[in-house]
Amino acid sequence: MSAQVQKPMSEIRKELRIKWYRCPIDPNILRELSKPSDFQGFKMALGHLGLWLFTGSLSFYFLIEQFWLGFLLTIFLHGTVGTFFSAPHHELCHGTVFKTKRLNEIFLKIFSTLGMQNFYIYKMSHSYHHRFTLHRIADKEVVLPKTPSLRVLYLLQLFTFNITGGFESRGLIPTMRGLFQVAADKMEQPYNEWGAELYAEFPEERLKAVHWARYLIAVHLSFALITVLIGYPILILIFSLHPFIGNWLRYFVGAPMHCGLRSDVSDFRKCVRTITLDPISEFLYWHMNWHLEHHMFAAVPCYNLKKLYKAVAEDMPRPRTLISSWKEMLEVVKQQETDPAYEFNTPVPPQRTRKEKKQQLELEASIGDLAPTAIA
Repeated sequence: MSAQVQKPMSEIRKELRIKWYRCPIDPNILRELSKPSDFQGFKMALGHLGLWLFTGSLSFYFLIEQFWLGFLLTIFLHGTVGTFFSAPHHELCHGTVFKTKRLNEIFLKIFSTLGMQNFYIYKMSHSYHHRFTLHRIADKEVVLPKTPSLRVLYLLQLFTFNITGGFESRGLIPTMRGLFQVAADKMEQPYNEWGAELYAEFPEERLKAVHWARYLIAVHLSFALITVLIGYPILILIFSLHPFIGNWLRYFVGAPMHCGLRSDVSDFRKCVRTITLDPISEFLYWHMNWHLEHHMFAAVPCYNLKKLYKAVAEDMPRPRTLISSWKEMLEVVKQQETDPAYEFNTPVPPQRTRKEKKQQLELEASIGDLAPTAIA
C-alpha cells in the first residue's frame, strides 16, 4: 500500500466528506444542461472515429503507393487523432455522452479496445478523483506536484513514437508492462499512483479489470498475427500502436488541467484549471478543456460545458489560454525549486451563500455512472 494511505479506503470514504463549493446556478438551467443527447453523442463519437479511420486509411494508401512523405504526414496525423481516444474513454466512463445508456457502453468498449485502455480500472480510479479531487489521502489519480517536461528527448518522443511515456503521455513500454501485469492479476501498480488498495474491497471488480486486460491482449495479438499472415504488418502500427504516435497535442492540452494548482482544498476553482482551445483541439479533447466546469458539475455532458461556463461565468476565474496556462505552470515549477510546498492560488470571486433543494444538490454532486455503488 502507498505510504500516503494510512487507512483502508473504506474508512477514508467514510471519514473524508468534502463540502465542495459549487457556483450558484439556476436549477432549471442545470437540469437542461445535464440532459444527454444521442444526436450529440453520435456527432462526437462517429466524428472522432471517422477522423481516425480517414487518417489511417490515407496512411495505408500512401504506404502502398510508396509515397513516403504522404505516409509520414498521415501516420503522424493518425497518431495525433488516436492518442485523443483517452478523451472519449473518459467521457463514456461517466456515462453522460448518450441518452441511451447502451450506446455509452458500446462506444466505451470500442474506444477502449482501439485505445488499449482498461475502463474498469479507470472507472474505479476516476470515482475517487472526482469525489476527492487532489486530496492526497484519497485521490491517487492525480498526485501533485507534477512537473511538465520540455526536455528535447521527451519532446522528440511526443512528436514521433513514444517509447518511455511520461506525464500526460502514454509510452509503449509502460503501457504494455501495465497491460500484462493486470492480465496476470498483479495489481500492485495498475494505474498512476494506485496500488493494490484500489481493489482491496472489490475482488469482483478486480476480476473484471483482469478479464478486460486479457481481452485487449487477445484482440491485438490476433490482429497482429492476421496482418502478418496477409502480408501487411504495417497495419499493426495503424491499428494497435497509434496511441504512441504523435502524442504532442494531447500532452500540451492535457497537462494544464490540475498541474501547479492547490491540493487539499474544497473549492474546485482552486484545484482545476479551464483553458480555451481552437475548435479542432477542443473537439479531439471532447471539450474537456472546460475542466473546471466538468469537475464542478460532472453530470453535464461534455458538449454542454461551454454553455455551463456561460451560466456561471461571473463566479468563475477567467479561462486561461493554452499559452498562459503553460507559462503559469512553468512559473510554479520554478518557484517549487526553492519552495517545494508552493502551489498557485488562483484568484477567484468570493464564495456566495447558497440555498438549494436536496434534489438539486444530488444532481450537482452526480459524477455519472463511474464505479460500483459501494463507493459512496
